[in-house]
Amino acid sequence: MSIHHDYDVLIAGGGMVGASLACALGGQALRVGVIEAVPFNSAGQPSYDERTIALAYGTRRIFSAMGVWSHLRQDANPIEKIHVSDRGHFGALRMDCAKEHVEALGYVVAGRALGGALMQTLEGHANITLLCPARLEGLETTAESVHVTLDQGGERRHLTARLLIGADGGNSAVRNMLAIPVRQWNYGQSAVIANITPGRPHGNVAYERFTEGGPLAVLPMTEGRCAMVWTGRTEDAEANMVLDDSRFLAALQEHFGYRLGRFVKVGRRSIYPLQLIRAREHTRQRIALIGNAAHTLHPVAGQGFNLGLRDVAALADLLLAAAGQGRDPGGPQVLRQYSQWRRRDHLRAIAFTDGLVRIFSNGYAPLVLARNLGMTTLDLMPCIKHGVIAAAMGVSGRLPRLARETSL
Repeated sequence: MSIHHDYDVLIAGGGMVGASLACALGGQALRVGVIEAVPFNSAGQPSYDERTIALAYGTRRIFSAMGVWSHLRQDANPIEKIHVSDRGHFGALRMDCAKEHVEALGYVVAGRALGGALMQTLEGHANITLLCPARLEGLETTAESVHVTLDQGGERRHLTARLLIGADGGNSAVRNMLAIPVRQWNYGQSAVIANITPGRPHGNVAYERFTEGGPLAVLPMTEGRCAMVWTGRTEDAEANMVLDDSRFLAALQEHFGYRLGRFVKVGRRSIYPLQLIRAREHTRQRIALIGNAAHTLHPVAGQGFNLGLRDVAALADLLLAAAGQGRDPGGPQVLRQYSQWRRRDHLRAIAFTDGLVRIFSNGYAPLVLARNLGMTTLDLMPCIKHGVIAAAMGVSGRLPRLARETSL
């Protein structure tokens, strides 16, 4: 006897990663529901302080194949060059999109614009249902189904699906309800995030400058602005938060230097504690975790969101292949394939970001010399550097169809 399911796939979390998975599954035979507590709101006017997201080149290809990029292109500022340096030392690494034969190494987009582009794409797909505002209250799995309980506008609802996706962030309710253990590491660092205006045009160059307390990233934005992510020891970051604008800009200038001239304006500042979180299991019976629910990384090198989009691309590939072959998209074979496929990329991204933080936060003189010699040597060896850049852009290893810019 066949079992009735309200949905084939339920996605818990309608943020950037969850909405992206829904877009990837849009226009297909699968019935998809997206559970989100807070409605998308792309109607607000852009402001100087709008939050931004760095998209790798590979993420742009995924969005292009999903039909999202056409809604986003006009709001995306390209990163044509990247300059990496170690403050007070000789090491440096330079990357150039022309040498990689791509139009940009990545892009910087406002979160508002990305949310709007995802919403526009979702609205064009009849097989996607937005369950919003709604909150996941409970779940149970059986061999054939996942049963979820929602609080939707004060009304309790019970739904069944063949697969539940946890895309609900670093403090994932899905992960917590299943008591999935995590590996967790507190870096003792916090990131101060703000938009700044430099005295010179940024020229579409992104800067990653390693300082004694942590990395300082300055990324090119539209309207001559830059997005700043300044990581430091938590006590130093908290002290920087309470400085007035002129003293904050002076401290920033001291750490960054004058490659962009004198900073003339800083917007509203936010601060976030940084930690590494990795779920020890990324799948359970009828459950899969993606994005920050599976892995929350240090922001150095901007890998976190892009790693989540590669989860989306791989999982969408597997789900639609299974559905096309008449197989159960929430069955153990699909979940096993997803877990095995993503394991290597997850471990590589975690090792890369965690290693950078540990190596560049250590002032031990021999290590300082070694890391600067390593950067300089890598900069002079284009064949090896090309491989490193390809991995950072998300275009190396086994690529799902979306990451090859092929529609599903």
